[in-house]
Amino acid sequence: MAIMFSKYNPFSALKRIITGQDKVEETGCDNPTSFNTRQEQEEAYEAIERGTLMVPLEKIVGSVGRYHDFDNQFRTHSHVVDERLKGIMTAMKEGKNLPPISLYQIKDDYFILDGHHRFRAARDLERSHIRSRIVELLPSKNTLENKLYIEKIGFRDKGGLTDSIELTELGQIEHLEWQVEQHRRHLSREKDEEVSFKAAAADWYRTIYRPLRTIIANSRLVKSFPGRTVDDLYLYISVHQWEQGQKRKYGIGVDKLIPKDMEAFRKKMAEHTEQEYPEMKREISVFILLNVDGKNEQQIFDKLLALKEVTEVHTVHGSIDMIAKVTLMRDLLSSDAELLSQFILSTIRQWKGVLSTQTLIPGMSRVKDKDRCLL
Repeated sequence: MAIMFSKYNPFSALKRIITGQDKVEETGCDNPTSFNTRQEQEEAYEAIERGTLMVPLEKIVGSVGRYHDFDNQFRTHSHVVDERLKGIMTAMKEGKNLPPISLYQIKDDYFILDGHHRFRAARDLERSHIRSRIVELLPSKNTLENKLYIEKIGFRDKGGLTDSIELTELGQIEHLEWQVEQHRRHLSREKDEEVSFKAAAADWYRTIYRPLRTIIANSRLVKSFPGRTVDDLYLYISVHQWEQGQKRKYGIGVDKLIPKDMEAFRKKMAEHTEQEYPEMKREISVFILLNVDGKNEQQIFDKLLALKEVTEVHTVHGSIDMIAKVTLMRDLLSSDAELLSQFILSTIRQWKGVLSTQTLIPGMSRVKDKDRCLL
């Protein structure tokens, strides 16, 4: 349920929603964790009750109207031992059920409305999360960041999901909704009964999104795309594989790992635990032909052998001086040429005495068993 409050005094109504009390003390304190300042910056005045959830302590960054009682580390200003804090810590150690603290949420940050001592006790006891009752204030300032935030929580709430999917481009959520809808129809046919969007979203998240996202994250592919997220790459790959079915001129090895049918991928991943998900990489072998200065030949030969990627080195007679066989691992979406160029320019072409190089990438290859190929 969404509620719109006056820009100037939302506190009383919000306080009643969370705690049933009549008023909240305000402060003009202006620091990085000031609730008032953050609310005005984000123009966050529309409130939605989010219920009671476990919130990471590290995401609780400030307080609402209690700066005169606590410093920015949530310690009381008084040097007298806080008996109330000691009592709460004792209760927590004994496992007693304490009421949830009350928080305002603005995007990914939380501000304490009620429960400062319980928060401080949990932090001093090195707890990671604390049970909290949350009212979220939605940002309305016209910024790209805010628009992306509203889109992601809209999809999260529509699907009844716990976690959000972090995309960096607007208007892309519709592709995720398409996937969930396709999966919903598949489940309805499979079960011979109507399946809700939320039920389909939960199954899609667990059996399709999470496996592919894990494969992408483990590949470290995101390092090649500054400013992008793992979820951006999930979207790119999944849309091309399942929604558009585009043909590629290179990187076709991805089809073996990720079938072009979304439900076929789901079935394939069901055969693995998360620890057994296949890596998003494949091996390529190439031959590098070198012309070298004769006085540096032995040194270059030794340097080649020292590279872990080099599996064979041969000196030959003719128009070239050496042949090296190299085995590289690449992710399934990059090209062989890009990877080879990076490897050669960062190693061999830096060495003194290397005059020129050529590369040969095998097409069709067959390797006989060693015991049948002895000369």
